[in-house]
Amino acid sequence: MATDWLGSIVSINCGESLGVYQGRVSAVDQVSQTISLTRPFHNGVKCLVPEVTFRAGDITELKILEIPGPGESRQCGDLQQTEMGIPGVGCQVGPSQNGTGKVLKKPISSSAPQNIPRRMDMKNQDIIISPQQQCSKSYMDRHVETLTQSKGFRRRHNSWSSSSRHPNQVTPKKSGLKNGQMKSKDDECFGDDIDEIPDTDFDFEGNLALFDKAAVFEEIETYERRSGTRSRGTPNEKPARYRHDENILESEPIVYRRIVVPQNANKEFCTDSGLVVPSVSYELHKKLLSVAEKHGLTLERRLEMTGVCASQMALSLLGGPNRLNPKNVHQRPTVALLCGPHVKGAQGISCGRHLSNHDVHVILFLPNFVKMLESITNELNLFSKTQGQQVSSVKDLPDTPVDLVINCLDCHENAFLRDQPWYKAVVDWANQNRAPVLSIDPPINEMEQGIDAKWSLALGLPLPLGERAGRVYLCDIGIPQKVFQEVGINYHSPFGCKFVIPLHST
Repeated sequence: MATDWLGSIVSINCGESLGVYQGRVSAVDQVSQTISLTRPFHNGVKCLVPEVTFRAGDITELKILEIPGPGESRQCGDLQQTEMGIPGVGCQVGPSQNGTGKVLKKPISSSAPQNIPRRMDMKNQDIIISPQQQCSKSYMDRHVETLTQSKGFRRRHNSWSSSSRHPNQVTPKKSGLKNGQMKSKDDECFGDDIDEIPDTDFDFEGNLALFDKAAVFEEIETYERRSGTRSRGTPNEKPARYRHDENILESEPIVYRRIVVPQNANKEFCTDSGLVVPSVSYELHKKLLSVAEKHGLTLERRLEMTGVCASQMALSLLGGPNRLNPKNVHQRPTVALLCGPHVKGAQGISCGRHLSNHDVHVILFLPNFVKMLESITNELNLFSKTQGQQVSSVKDLPDTPVDLVINCLDCHENAFLRDQPWYKAVVDWANQNRAPVLSIDPPINEMEQGIDAKWSLALGLPLPLGERAGRVYLCDIGIPQKVFQEVGINYHSPFGCKFVIPLHST
């Protein structure tokens, strides 16, 4: 009984650990409960050993892919298996009724890797097979029948297959008559009879499971290591990915330290793009502004530039276009502007004028002094032409929280102002108000800052500000590059396309 299965092609599933084997049965031992396969394939890859033996306890599932018919040569099947490179076989069939012989490819399992031949190769042959010689359907017919399982193709097939032909006879190639080429193409597409459509479906999952991707990639990797070359698109080669704002063209290496100051910086910052921005001392910063003023960057120009940059930053903090639009007039933001009688206060007044021009409700606090600086007088004259409100007493400041407080009370030099009663009263009001604080050009010494800021805006180059200054921003006030070089600073602009950029502590 066991010898009847010799020569059969089987598929043996040994579970997830051992995998799937296919091959021709060469020996079956009923005593030891073993089965041997010759020319085996493991998970679709040909084994290095010529024969593999399995115990019955290791076999999870056994499928018979092909049973040899009477008179078939098993040696022919082995030879065909070697030539095809897959566990399929071919055998010599006996002579047909007209005395001619035909070599048929034996059908293989739907779970084995299958190559679909071109239809033109099939049509170029005149095949006549008698029913006695047909041991199973051919390789080509198996795939054609599988592809015709869809309902749409079956309906089209029924409408075109009106002629009655022998089920095992293939129509020979048409001769070159009129319309013969068109009819030949029709026969190539709709030339098969619907009687040959099988009831079984193609096992796509089983066929895909036999392809061992890891083994194929490992073989490719080994070959490339030996040859010293790497092909494009291998599994370990990850293509470079770029952001929408990155350049894909190769360029010179980026120099992140493009600003060099003459003395060692006490503190360094960096921009969002990674450029290093060192801090400078107050004396060097004062010298820089003095040289710039000598070359034509006057105080009025600097105040105007500072006011524009500070107002742009304040408008962004207030909500930008989401808050400031014509449909939101009933929710105008309120800004409390606290200024002292010095140049820092004049910068704040310039900022308040631009904010008021952008439909922001500005309340300007400035103490009464007998004599004011000319810059403050000029800025107050322009501010009075806006809808902004000016107060000189803390009692006139709003009792409810405002949207933003802009602090311009502190000064780098006039430290005696901190002892004034109006200064202490304004500091107490700002600390009790729950609004966030923006400081414009705050002093270096943290003891001089009576109000803790959430943001601080530095001018030109940052000073070594402490933690009470909050998050530091840098604005461009229009100092030319050669002015930096004149004071000993090697300067390249870190602003890019913006006038106000955030800085991060390194």
